[in-house]
This record gives sequence, structure tokens and C-alpha cells, in this order.
Amino acid sequence: MSETLQHVEQMVDENPRTDVSETFTEWRALLTELKDRLAARFELTRDPSTVDLEHYGDPETGPAGSLAAYTGPEVDWLVHSWIGDPGTGFVNLHLTLWLGPQARVPHLAIALLLWPEGWFYVDAVPRGDMVGDGDYFDSYYAENDAPWLEFKAEHPDFAWFTSRTGFIRASLSPTAYCYSFPSTRPNLDTVAALLRGRVDQWLGWVDAAEPVPAEQRAELAGRDLAIRRNIAERDPANVMGERMFGAELTERLVRALWGGDRVLPRPVA
Repeated sequence: MSETLQHVEQMVDENPRTDVSETFTEWRALLTELKDRLAARFELTRDPSTVDLEHYGDPETGPAGSLAAYTGPEVDWLVHSWIGDPGTGFVNLHLTLWLGPQARVPHLAIALLLWPEGWFYVDAVPRGDMVGDGDYFDSYYAENDAPWLEFKAEHPDFAWFTSRTGFIRASLSPTAYCYSFPSTRPNLDTVAALLRGRVDQWLGWVDAAEPVPAEQRAELAGRDLAIRRNIAERDPANVMGERMFGAELTERLVRALWGGDRVLPRPVA
């Protein structure tokens, strides 16, 4: 099992430019499929702060992107987005759903990257202390321990991605998947099957969740927002946005990832 230990911009700069439009189109369809499954489970409303980010840039001539954020009675912030230039080999796609404080189910986080090789991340972002609260670990992470170890052993094409930023490493749960890989047909199928399976599992957790006592919800909501903002603002890949669109638009996109300009209220009740 090999390891990738580079900044994203190094991965991009040290590889030849290649048109990845075909894989990009496939991955957009995959994340749209998964987003539609989430929309079938949750009541969602598009936040007005992201309406004009539905399309930015010009995909016919260079870098472009799309960012849509939603909220709802059970959903604090859902982001469905992509940014990049498929014609030159770089694109980054996201689907994240941050739950409201009515339950302690981990948040769902998915990211896909072409540089032009493949990279993917999927995790259940913890909302509690897994070491101090063993029951929380057992509820959401113990069942994924063996499959996580088996994946590392059974898929030698996939190289574990170690972020050069300690904060990002600290944000991963012990069963996060974070790998780079050659974008062959079997590997793409492996990633798609894994993402579908993790979404199935996560939706099952949501349906089985016990409610958080009302007096604990404001504190949980505050913790959620701090984590979401820190991850968005500290992401080393933000440098790629600045390269393509400059600091001003990139700052706005980062705010959109955590809800800094949101109009609709958070589901704190």
C-alpha cells in the first residue's frame, strides 16, 4: 500500500494536463444521484445566498463551477458543488450534509477530485468525543472498522492520502476513506459502490437516531458550525480556487461552504 503525501497544487502541477471531461461528467451524475437520494429523505430549501453561484466561470473556455446550498428542518447545511477546469485535468466535487442538532448522527461528507488521476474522500464527521464516549464510537464507527481495514488490504491501486496539514488530518474519523488512485474503470466502479453504500448506511443511522434533549441542542449546533467553518477555511485546496478565480470569489465560495452568508435560519429548535 503506497501513500500520497503532497499538497493538491503539487499533484496538479507535477502531472501533465489531460482532458478529464468524461470522468467529470460521470462523477457529476453520481453526486447528483446521491444528492437526489438525500432530497428524497429530507425537506430541503435552496438558500438564496447561493442562487447566483449556480453557474460561475465559463466551462467552454476555462475554469468554471457551481455551488448550491440547502437547509431544512433536519438539515443545517447541505452543499452540492464542483469547481475546476475538466479540459486541463483538474476538478473538485463536493456533497456534504450537516445535520441539525436534533440528533447526534455524524455528518455526511463526500469529495471527489481529478488532478488528472482520481482521488476520493468519504467520512462520517464525528459530533462527539469517540474516546471519551465509547458508546458513540460503537454506534457509528465500530461496524466500519473491519471493512476499512479490508479495503486497504484488498485495493492495492489505492494510495492513502496523507494531508500535509495537521488540522485536516485531525478532522478525519478513524474510518474515513481518503485515497488517490488511477482512474480506471474498475477503480471508478469501486468508488461509486463505496459511496452508495456509505450513503445507505448513513441514512439508516438517521432513521434510527434518538433525539437530542432540547437543552443540549444549542451547544451541539455551535460545535457543528465551528467545525464546518474551520474545515472550509483551513482547506489547503482553497489555493486552487484562488488560482482560477482570484481571492475575492474564492473567499465567497469558502463562506458558502460553511454558510457564512446564509439567509435562511438554522434548525436549532
